[in-house]
Amino acid sequence: MQVERNQHLGDSSEPLGDERQEGRPDAVELAVIGLGYVGLPLAREAASVGLRVVGLDRDPRVVTRLNSGRSHIDDVSDRDVRRMRDAGFTASTDGACLARAQTVVICVPTPLGEDGGPDLGAVVSAARAVAGHLQRGQLVVLESTTYPGTTEEVVRPLLEETGLRAGEDFALAFSPERIDPGNTQHGLRETPKVVGGCTPSCAVRAVAFYGKIVDTVVQARGTREAEMAKLLENTYRHVNIALVNELAIISRELHVDVWDAIRCAGTKPFGFQAFRPSPGVGGHCIPIDPNYLSYKVRSSLGHEFRFIELAQEINRRMPEYVVRRAQDLLNSAGRPLHGSRVLLLGITYKPDVADRRETPAVPVARLLKERKAEVAFHDPHVPLWSVDGVAVPRAGDLTAALREQDLTILLQDHSAYDLRAIADTARLLFDTRGRIFQPGVEVL
Repeated sequence: MQVERNQHLGDSSEPLGDERQEGRPDAVELAVIGLGYVGLPLAREAASVGLRVVGLDRDPRVVTRLNSGRSHIDDVSDRDVRRMRDAGFTASTDGACLARAQTVVICVPTPLGEDGGPDLGAVVSAARAVAGHLQRGQLVVLESTTYPGTTEEVVRPLLEETGLRAGEDFALAFSPERIDPGNTQHGLRETPKVVGGCTPSCAVRAVAFYGKIVDTVVQARGTREAEMAKLLENTYRHVNIALVNELAIISRELHVDVWDAIRCAGTKPFGFQAFRPSPGVGGHCIPIDPNYLSYKVRSSLGHEFRFIELAQEINRRMPEYVVRRAQDLLNSAGRPLHGSRVLLLGITYKPDVADRRETPAVPVARLLKERKAEVAFHDPHVPLWSVDGVAVPRAGDLTAALREQDLTILLQDHSAYDLRAIADTARLLFDTRGRIFQPGVEVL
């Protein structure tokens, strides 16, 4: 394991507490709360290196599936789950399992609340569950993305209601998840793990734990710095995606091929990273996480984080821009959008996964339907799809659908798609991903 520490921190002190659950034959090294896109890969990786793992989830359907050897997420296969089970992994809905663990990691969702900040309901619930079974010497880690200060201001007080103290009786840390669904090159083990402890001794415990699972651990100064690092990563992407999205709109008006400009700029070996236009941002991070930082600035400092607010405005209007361009394309072909048949290709938020969280396909479909277009979809990873509770028809025969639909919009470029064949077959094709450059194809 490689450990990168803040130069001001040094090696700190010895790990806090006893990492063993003495006298418990049912003891486990790790309990993971929340067995979704973050928690289940963590449990798999821990089990693969020989740690005894238990998972806690409030959804009995998830627990039943996992205990029968079946996965519910893209990045963990049924075979992976069976291997986990063979290594002793079990899933449960009973929080009592937390008392058996040396380390408890909280991986629950933090969606946006009505006030634009994170809804910490699941984090609070998980922290209370941990508090109900907190043992001396345990390590507790929050991985759920949130605003700087959450670990210290929300989780720590709930745990200390037990009378135990962080840094003295138990260890508490924050380590931002860096799961990238569908990424086969940079998995959990290969991706450096940032860790910030409430105290130096807490950090040592957390570094030692993650060092068993990942190749490189990066120690932050504290929990707030680790929390901010996660928001910085995704705000950086959010802002740069907004930049190229607005650039795409402006370039069209200036008669500039923005895709070629990006290609040329990308040849510079330093000082530039290529981002590309898209129909909008999706997933569990980019559309959500920057809002946490904006919320914290607004609620704590009383003013706006203007870069984030502007990026949100630009990226949120991209689906409307896509629909407007689609309408113009149909008009050029002598057809109104009203009554036209529109096929959406690829409705997930990224290629080659089934994950539809915050996918821009939803607002695109909604806007098309509001304009009375007849919307259908095709996606090799999604058998059923509904928008606002109404099922969207799925094209079974893609070739036939391409020939029949008045307009096809490529929203996601799954590797299963033969893009050249799609371009040759579709009556009208609008490529929002910049993958098909040939006569007759409209490109975002």
